[in-house]
Amino acid sequence: MTFDEVIGQEEAKQRLMMMVSEERVPHAMMLCGPAGCGKLALAVAMGCHLLRTSAGGNATTANTEAMLKNLAHPDLHFTYPTVKLPGMGSEHQPVSDDFAREWHDLLTRSPYFSLDQWLNAMGATTQQAIITGAESDELSRKLSLKSSQGGYKVSIIWLPERMNATSANKLLKLLEEPPQQTVFIMVSEEPEKLLETIRSRTQRIDIKKIDTQAMEQTLVEQRGIDADAAHRIARAANGNYLKALDELDAGNENHLFFDLFVMLMRLAYKRDIHELKKWSENAAAMGREKQKRMLTYFLRLIRENFIYNFGNGELNYMTQEEEDFARNFARFVNEANVMGISDLLQLCLRDIGQNANAKIVFFDLALKMIVLLIQK
Repeated sequence: MTFDEVIGQEEAKQRLMMMVSEERVPHAMMLCGPAGCGKLALAVAMGCHLLRTSAGGNATTANTEAMLKNLAHPDLHFTYPTVKLPGMGSEHQPVSDDFAREWHDLLTRSPYFSLDQWLNAMGATTQQAIITGAESDELSRKLSLKSSQGGYKVSIIWLPERMNATSANKLLKLLEEPPQQTVFIMVSEEPEKLLETIRSRTQRIDIKKIDTQAMEQTLVEQRGIDADAAHRIARAANGNYLKALDELDAGNENHLFFDLFVMLMRLAYKRDIHELKKWSENAAAMGREKQKRMLTYFLRLIRENFIYNFGNGELNYMTQEEEDFARNFARFVNEANVMGISDLLQLCLRDIGQNANAKIVFFDLALKMIVLLIQK
């Protein structure tokens, strides 16, 4: 993989390449930033860039280039959260190598994917994905070996905040006494969850959201989207390429959430208690994580509909479908009720997160929405 394959992030690319050209690559760095900004893509591109040049600065061979293109270089090591599947022995601690094929398949398709997508690739159900102590032992063993090409050894650790205590302490020892010519590249979304001693031994690089124009160009050139649709999708994604990819998927859950939002608002406006009860039961039937995502989506649409009333399209981040609905609905979200609706949705989000009875939470939401929508 090369830096050219990373969407946008020109400033970060230049900074990373300059580290290499000026020979001031830190032994451990941590790329931090929001979901969908391309942190993992940058980490992989940086790892490949380091391995393309030996310690002496010689150009790589065709064989090395082929290995890097396939992300199969023996000096490029990946660590990532794993789960314990039912078929694994009772004493077995999962390690990255247990899911090496699944990881390679997902990563080579695209370095832009979410934890949920990775969990699905592993075949996880309700398990919590973590990086185990055994993984740190395995990584230490790999990095103790001599570099196959006589240059760098690169260890990319995806979501290090998911290390358990044993793994974190073992990694700390590796960072304190790193193997020769080894570079650790961590990719984190929640660095505050890491041990302070680990954070202090890495050079933090904050990655910004992807520039809208760069995302638009990628959607047009790589996904075959027309310019207007690409512009809308990129703006609605707000720097998160994963959201843009979700929007391209006609079956993604945002379409379901949009339909549920429209139904809730229409039934509340009509004061149809019987149908609102059915709506609340349907919403309650979803899993709690999905319910929380739905409520977060509702909060975004309330904000967008309120802003729509100002008549400045540059302030709105909606899909065509959402904007079509806003033309008639936005006037019902105004100064008199926008805070009340937002507070109500935030309260529901909190209650669902605390395992409150979902049927009661959503029926209460539906009934209170009737009162809030008639406020002017």
